[in-house]
Amino acid sequence: MVSTSLPERLDAVAARYDREYRGTTVEVPEAVEALPIFQDWVARRLTPRIASPFWEIAKPKKLQHCLDLGCGGSFLFYPWRDWDARFYGQDISPAICEMVNARGSQLNSKLYKGMRQAAAHQLDAYEADQFDLAIATGVSCYYEWDYWDIVLSAVKKVLKPGASFVFDVIDPDQPLAEDWAILELYLGAEIELVSIAQWKQQLKATGIKIQKEREGELFHLFKVTFP
Repeated sequence: MVSTSLPERLDAVAARYDREYRGTTVEVPEAVEALPIFQDWVARRLTPRIASPFWEIAKPKKLQHCLDLGCGGSFLFYPWRDWDARFYGQDISPAICEMVNARGSQLNSKLYKGMRQAAAHQLDAYEADQFDLAIATGVSCYYEWDYWDIVLSAVKKVLKPGASFVFDVIDPDQPLAEDWAILELYLGAEIELVSIAQWKQQLKATGIKIQKEREGELFHLFKVTFP
């Protein structure tokens, strides 16, 4: 893959999702159009297939304060009302933040605590030990480990001692992985294909403890705690 700086990578991911949320048409080669994964993406069948159900290994609890990084429109379609947990959203895409915050007056103000437009590592707006749970699905796959290490350090500061961070990583051994990486490249963002074994090795080296895991059709979920 072409090497890019972190600011360039962050801008590319933001632009990729801005286009999707604004419904901008993306032109791709005929060979990519012929891929079943592209057809599923166009028909909006892909996201439900690959979305990581983080609540299956870390269900938000009543009155907990939860931080969702790279949240997209998750507050609008995940059952936060049923969980009765406080939702703090953050996403790199200005388009989705504008869309969700524009509906703020219609949302449950007891649960919806707003949505910030910022990258996953930019957590200075929050207090230390503020959150009972942090979530980041569909985020790590766009970045190298060095960046995710920065994210982990930032998340640790805003989590309460002993609280969990749930995030997913792409599993390059899954049959869908290569075609999905090709699709994302044409949608405007590069994917980092790192083995699950390497992820575990890197987490262990930083002293992070893996509490639970869950395999998916494309993504592998981790629930971790910090030393």
